[in-house]
Parts: sequence; structure tokens; C-alpha cells
Amino acid sequence: MKDTIEERVLDVAAHILSTGATVRACARRFGVSKTTVHKDMRERLPRLNAALADAVGRVLAFNKDDRHIRGGDATRRKYLMQRLARTEKDQTPHI
Repeated sequence: MKDTIEERVLDVAAHILSTGATVRACARRFGVSKTTVHKDMRERLPRLNAALADAVGRVLAFNKDDRHIRGGDATRRKYLMQRLARTEKDQTPHI
């Protein structure tokens, strides 16, 4: 692996451990695809640092198990905001 790839792998791993970030959030932050983040964490990181790979794997497993809850919360917020917008629209004075 090139030094830049190794550096990215370790940087992404450190970011995941420090923030609990999802694969999607890491991909956006580091300017790579989700596939690249997955490949970095599942294939490249264990070759560089097995203990770090285990720790990151636990965070990623938690995020995967928790994603249906985050999706439900996002849907609930979406419809709450729509309901609030309709309420504000109905309360505006009609001239």
C-alpha cells in the first residue's frame, strides 16, 4: 500500500473511534466512497493494526445495528417539521 492510503486508513479509523461516525459520514468527510471506507476498514486496517481493526469493527457493527433507529428518527422529524410548517401557514393572518 502507498503511504497516503495507509495514512488515510489510519485517519479514518481514528475518526471512527473518536466520533463513532458512520461509514457514510466518514466517506463524506474524507472525500472517498462508502465502498472505499468499507474496504479500508475491513481489508486494509487489519493488515496495519489488528487491535485497532477490532475496535473499529465494534463501532461499525453498532452503527449497522442502530441504523434502523436513526432512519425512524429521521422520518419522525421530517413529518414533525411538515406538520409545524402547515400549522404556521394556517396561523398567518389573511389580509
